[in-house]
Amino acid sequence: MNPLLRRAGVTLAAPAMAFVFAVVISSIVLEISGSNSYETYKTLLENGSRLETMIDTLNRATPLYIAGIAAAIGFRMNLFNIGIEGQYVLAAFAAAVVGSQVSLPGPLHVAVIVATAMIVGGAFSGLAALLKVYRGVNEVIATIMLNFIAIGGIIAAIFPRVIDRSPNAANNAGTPKIAESGWLPDLNWLVEIFTRDIGKGRELTGVLLIAMAVGIGFSVFVNRTRYGFDLRASGMNPIAARAGGVPPGRMILIAMILSGAAAGLIGMPEILSDTHSYDQGFVRGLGFGGLAVALLGRNSAGGIVFAALLFGFLDSSSAILQVSGSASASIVVIMQATILLAAVVAYEVVNRYRQRDEIQRASTEMEAAP
Repeated sequence: MNPLLRRAGVTLAAPAMAFVFAVVISSIVLEISGSNSYETYKTLLENGSRLETMIDTLNRATPLYIAGIAAAIGFRMNLFNIGIEGQYVLAAFAAAVVGSQVSLPGPLHVAVIVATAMIVGGAFSGLAALLKVYRGVNEVIATIMLNFIAIGGIIAAIFPRVIDRSPNAANNAGTPKIAESGWLPDLNWLVEIFTRDIGKGRELTGVLLIAMAVGIGFSVFVNRTRYGFDLRASGMNPIAARAGGVPPGRMILIAMILSGAAAGLIGMPEILSDTHSYDQGFVRGLGFGGLAVALLGRNSAGGIVFAALLFGFLDSSSAILQVSGSASASIVVIMQATILLAAVVAYEVVNRYRQRDEIQRASTEMEAAP
């Protein structure tokens, strides 16, 4: 067989196996729970083909994609930044407070909000890196601890002091709303060039452009720069990288700070495009979702796109399943977990097959050599 076709087949085998396994397991769960699996999948496909659902999917996938990139930066360095949750929540809170207190021209106002989020996220993640480099504290322990400090400590202490207490404030207590100069315009006009008008009040978040820039920057940094090469080398073999002159402590600091800076952007759809403030209903759980997206996307910018879109589609479809009576909304969580588990197992099986195949081909070529 042609080596290129063989390699392509092996590469596609893992996602194909994961898809089939996930469909089979989800169908079994649906049938056991009393739902019709065929009708459930039909409802998902019919709902997913609507323009408004596509907009919801993109809006949900945007922060998940940024979260996946933030996690992938750590994974490439063999670091498990489980503190993305606390980093993005704290960064969004700080950005909302700063954004509501300044008055600047439009683009500059948005830039200040985004810069604040990235600085706070990177600095908070950098604390875990310092603990690991100078005190040997495992980054998993450090980031879990910092998650509680960020949400249950810093935000809980400061939030009551910055609540908007004006008569015009909403019932859901939160920070003062950011002025319109700090709002990011939606991208409906761009979509409607190629489609019909978007209905039902749906708005495609402008943060999608920021997410695209983050993905491109991540891909260029990891694959086209010296620091990216050092980061990958340190993650794959830290002993060999150190022997080659790559300081592991510095690479840990760089990786964690960049991961935290990217994590700071996860909450920007809420701050720049939706509520324009930080309130008690601020979206949570995206940091942990990003870890799953990065694992499913194999820590590559392109793979994370498909993983984020898949999870975004399932998240946005959970409500329609419950409303239509096709299945419980919890089936979406089961499907996501099944897909992730299936992907991890399938990638490992394919990777072992690839390694064995390469060894056999190398052995055959050596025996055939004069």
